Amino acid sequence: MLHGRRHLQLVDSERDAMRVACQFNAQLMDFVRPHVKAGITTEAIDRMVHEYTLDHGHTPACLNYQGFPKSCCTSINEVICHGIPDKYELKEGDIVNVDLTSIVDGWHGDQSETFLIGEVTPEAKQVTQCAFDCLYLAIDAIYPECRVSEIGRVIVEEAKKYNFGVVEEFVGHGLGRRFHQDPSIPHVPTRAAHSVRLLPGVCFTIEPMINIGGAATQLDPTDGWTVRTRDRSLSAQFEHTILMTENGPEILSMTKDGPQKGHKF
Repeated sequence: MLHGRRHLQLVDSERDAMRVACQFNAQLMDFVRPHVKAGITTEAIDRMVHEYTLDHGHTPACLNYQGFPKSCCTSINEVICHGIPDKYELKEGDIVNVDLTSIVDGWHGDQSETFLIGEVTPEAKQVTQCAFDCLYLAIDAIYPECRVSEIGRVIVEEAKKYNFGVVEEFVGHGLGRRFHQDPSIPHVPTRAAHSVRLLPGVCFTIEPMINIGGAATQLDPTDGWTVRTRDRSLSAQFEHTILMTENGPEILSMTKDGPQKGHKF
């Protein structure tokens, strides 16, 4: 049904379905949260995500999506995104992004957070803070019918204060019955993004990936998924699913226990 709509604008009942999907996904993040600490393997985190999702009658969107082998993504330190959970045991000083997407009655909820494992370096804390602040600055910058490029504009402005790189190859995306759909949401201002407007009813993610070093990325040739910083510097990311309403952006994936706007790490 959505495929035939030019702007993929959701009607009221569809907006409510997205709210339900994202609320479950946020609940899942809060369930996992206390377990993301030193000593746990990323495989164990994935198992918890998988079992909790199935126990509630829903589907992990990542599992088997274009061949992805796990139910969530766990991206550690220099891994930007799409890290595959395995036997790696989180240790003091790591940062790890946990990216969750659930399918609830055919609708997708999507979000991610970067967790600090114990005491981390000042640089690790700073890049995590920057990624978090970029997400909320971008949300605050948008309004009904604004240009998508407003998102990238404010993110680049914030990252430049620290000389951090903003990843360009991987972007936010429209969300609904499909995991990835229009509009594309780049985190840097582009000509294409300047030509697209966020109309009421459009649902999408904002998920800035911020690197301490350069913005260049490198795909792992052995698994075809894991994306690292080319210079192996640390990378952090936060993501929310956003619904643009007639009154402005609504964050659909807000957790009860996670960091809220203005949080300091």
